[in-house]
Amino acid sequence: MKSKDLLRRFKESSGRLTVLTGAGISAESGIPTFRGPEGYWTVGSREYRPEQMATQAMFSQNPWEVWAWYLYRRTVCRNAEPNAGHRAVAEMETLFGDRFRLITQNVDGLHLPAGNSESRTFQIHGNLHFMRCAVACSETLFPFPPGLGDKGKNQPVTESEKSILQCPLCHALARPHVLWFDEYYDETFFQAESALQWAGATDLLMVVGTAGATNLPMQIGTMVARNPQAILMDINLRDNPFRALAKSHPRGMVMDGPGSEHLQNILSGWKE
Repeated sequence: MKSKDLLRRFKESSGRLTVLTGAGISAESGIPTFRGPEGYWTVGSREYRPEQMATQAMFSQNPWEVWAWYLYRRTVCRNAEPNAGHRAVAEMETLFGDRFRLITQNVDGLHLPAGNSESRTFQIHGNLHFMRCAVACSETLFPFPPGLGDKGKNQPVTESEKSILQCPLCHALARPHVLWFDEYYDETFFQAESALQWAGATDLLMVVGTAGATNLPMQIGTMVARNPQAILMDINLRDNPFRALAKSHPRGMVMDGPGSEHLQNILSGWKE
């Protein structure tokens, strides 16, 4: 059956749609991919990779270097705007209502200002626009306090910034609300179980702009790939593990190129 017919039949059914997004969808908003050159950070005479910076271990040893890196990344994200791909995903939520869920690996938060609702969005790696207590005195997420301006690359955290990067409840050091490489997915902060439960019953998984390098998204893709009645779609600029799953699936679809154009075309077809 042709892709258009599969998508039309899905629209007319009562099936569930899951959109899974990665860094590729935000690259069109000018946000560098996490593991690209912009993610590298210099501490003294040594350059660190993102996989080294984004850890609880590094935060324990050099909290202000890690904070400086995240404040720079937050600056890049908050000065970016949602693109046509983000807006198309938001329109899909409007079109499908409670049949829709978004699972995003991105911590830039751009899906929400584009129009996606928090209640139907699983931010499985966190959100850079929030912080929480580093000693876990509570599970509360706090927006960043006033007084934090833009941060350039390799600019240190100032003393005034250090004084406000604290938990408002116990006044211990705060940490960015993100999932680090040496931490585990959980339900409390990242809705991991809820995302898996929804994806396990999905009828169409649309994967957009992810390299397939993290565990939970690959669990989701593998789970859907085992269901021969589901539709598994990969939209990406290059090969990735999801593409391999889609190519071997009886109802798999592969779309090359940036996500925004393909997402808009799919949306247009559903709205006709």
